[in-house]
Amino acid sequence: MRADAKPRLSSLTLGALGVVFGDIGTSPLYTLHECLTPGRGVAATPGAILGILSLIVWSLVVVVAVKYLTFVVRADKNGEGGIFALFALIPERLREDRRGTRWITALVLAGAALLFGDGVITPSISVLSAVEGLQVAAPAYRAAVVPATCLILVGLFMLQRRGTGAIGKLFGPVMLVWFVVLGGLGVRQIIRHPSVLAALDPSHAVRFFVVHRGHGFLVLGSVVLAITGVEALYADLGHFGRAPIRAAWFLVVMPALVLGYFGQGALMLSAPSDAAVSFFAMAPRGAWTYALVGLATAATVIASQALISGVFSLTHQAIQLGFFPVVTVTHTSSQAEGQVYVPAINWFLGAACVALVLVFRHSSRLAAAYGLAVTGTMVITSLIFFEVTRTAWRWPLWKSVPLVALFLSFDVPFFGATLSKFAEGGFIPVLIGLALFVVMFTWKRGWTLYRAHLSSNADRLDQLFADDGAGQDVARVAGAGVFVSGEVDGVPPVLSSFLDRIRALPEHVVVLKIATLRAPHALEIELETLDGGLHHLSIKNGFMDRPDVPAALAAAIERHGLPIDLRDVTYYLGHHTFAATSAGKMGRASEWLFALLARNARPATEHFGIPSGQVVEIGSLIDL
Repeated sequence: MRADAKPRLSSLTLGALGVVFGDIGTSPLYTLHECLTPGRGVAATPGAILGILSLIVWSLVVVVAVKYLTFVVRADKNGEGGIFALFALIPERLREDRRGTRWITALVLAGAALLFGDGVITPSISVLSAVEGLQVAAPAYRAAVVPATCLILVGLFMLQRRGTGAIGKLFGPVMLVWFVVLGGLGVRQIIRHPSVLAALDPSHAVRFFVVHRGHGFLVLGSVVLAITGVEALYADLGHFGRAPIRAAWFLVVMPALVLGYFGQGALMLSAPSDAAVSFFAMAPRGAWTYALVGLATAATVIASQALISGVFSLTHQAIQLGFFPVVTVTHTSSQAEGQVYVPAINWFLGAACVALVLVFRHSSRLAAAYGLAVTGTMVITSLIFFEVTRTAWRWPLWKSVPLVALFLSFDVPFFGATLSKFAEGGFIPVLIGLALFVVMFTWKRGWTLYRAHLSSNADRLDQLFADDGAGQDVARVAGAGVFVSGEVDGVPPVLSSFLDRIRALPEHVVVLKIATLRAPHALEIELETLDGGLHHLSIKNGFMDRPDVPAALAAAIERHGLPIDLRDVTYYLGHHTFAATSAGKMGRASEWLFALLARNARPATEHFGIPSGQVVEIGSLIDL
C-alpha cells in the first residue's frame, strides 16, 4: 500500500502545483517592482530592499505556512474547503438563531463577494504583467502589449466551456517548470550578491518601518501582492487534500518563491537601474528573455484559469445554499465534481477583465486595484475560523483568542494598507463585491420570506382529504403526478391550486421536497406513503451536487418501491410572480430586485433536470 500511496501523493502534489498555486506562484512578476514604485515614496536603497524582502518572506511564513496550511485547512467540511464550507461548520443551533446568523451570514456573503471581485482583477494583472516582458526584450513591442493581452484573455474565456479536464494534465508540469526556472534564476543572482540573504532576519522588516514610517505602511499595501491567491489554498482543498497541498508548498513553491524574490533583490542591489524590470532582468537578454516571457505567459494563464474555476465553484456552492439566483451550471467532467462551467459568470468575468486592461493599460496601474478584496477576505476568514474554533471545536478562549490575534495582526495591517489604494483603483473590486453582496443578500432574504409564505399557507399533507370528505368528489386519472414543493413541508401551493381548479388528481400523487444539506456531497432519500395514493418524497443533496429529480425518483423506485413509472410522470411546478409593493415585509425596492432576479433565473426544469415535455406550470401572485 505504501508503494501505491507514494505515486498518488506525488501526482496529487503535481496537480496542486498547477491549480492551487498558480496565482501566488506568479506574484514575483510584479510584487517587488510595485513595492519600489516611485509613488510609494521609498527609494531602492539597500536598507529598503532588504526590509521589503524580509516583509515578503515572513508574510509567506506566517500567513501562508502558519495560518492557512497549519490551521485553516483543518477546518474542512467532509474534505471540502472554501468560505461556504467554513460557514457549514458553524453548528446548526447557532445558524438557527437569527441574531447569531445575521453577522455570520453577512460576513460569509461579504467574503464570497470579495472573492468574486478578486476574480476580475487576477486574470487581468497576471496576463498583462507577463506580456509586458516583451518590451524588455524588444522595446519596439511596447504598443503590442495591450492588444496581445486582450487577445489572450478572450481566448482564455472562450475555452472555458470545454472545461479544464483536457488541459488540466499540463498545468502541473508547466508550473513545475515555472517554479524550477524561478528558483534557478534566483540562485543565479544570489550567488553574485549573497548579502541579500540577510533579509531572512526579521529585524530588517522592523527597521524598514522605523525608517520609513507612513511610507512604509503604504508599501505594505504592495507587499500583500506576494500572498494574493492564498485563499485558493483553502478553496481547492477538496480537489487535492491537505497532504498534497502542504507537500507542494513546502517542497516546491515556498523555496522557489523565496529564491525568486531574493534573486530580484540581489539584482537590485547590484544594478539599481534594473529595478523597474527586476523579474525579466534576471534572465540574459535576447532569446532567454523571449523564452521567459513565453513561460511567464503560460504560468499566468494557468493562474487565471485556477481563479476562474474557483469563481465557478463558488457560484455553484452559493446557488446550492440558496445565496445566489439559479443560473446555468454545466459539469465539464464526469470524474471531477468540482469542474463546472457557469456561462453567465464566465462572460461577465471576461468582459470585465478586457475592460480593465483597456482602461489601466499597465500592470503598475492595475496593481493599485489589486489586494483590497484579498485582504478583506483574509480578515473575514480569520473571524469565521475563530467562530468555528469556539462553537464547533469548543476550544477555550485562552486557546482560540491568541491564535486569531496572531492572524489578525497580519490581516488587519494588510487590509488597512490596501485601503490607501481605494481611490487609485481599489474601489473596482469593492464595487463589484458590493453589487454581488446586495444580490446574494437580497436573494437569500427574499427566498427565506418566500419559503415562510409558502409554509404558512401549506396544510399538512395527511389532512389533504380529511376535511368534510373533500376527496370524495375528486376524480382520479391514471398516471403519476409529481408536485414539486421545494424546501416547504406540507401541501405545496401548486397542489392546492391544481386541486381547487381541476378537481382531479393523478392516481399516484408524489409531493416532492428538495433540500440542500450543509455537506458538500450527499444524496438522502426518504419516502412516506399516505392514504389516497399520496406519497411524500424528500430528496436531500449536498451543496456541491447537481440536483437530478428523475434520477432521484428512479432511486426511490428502486430503494423504497415507489409505485410509479417514470414514463407516465407529469411534473407540476409553481410559477410565481412577485408584486413588489410596499405592503410586504421585504419592501418595494428589495422585492423589485428579487423579482428581477427570479425572472432571469434558470428555469426549475433545467436546474432540477426535469424533462420540459413532462411539465405543467401553475401561476400565482405573491407580495413578500
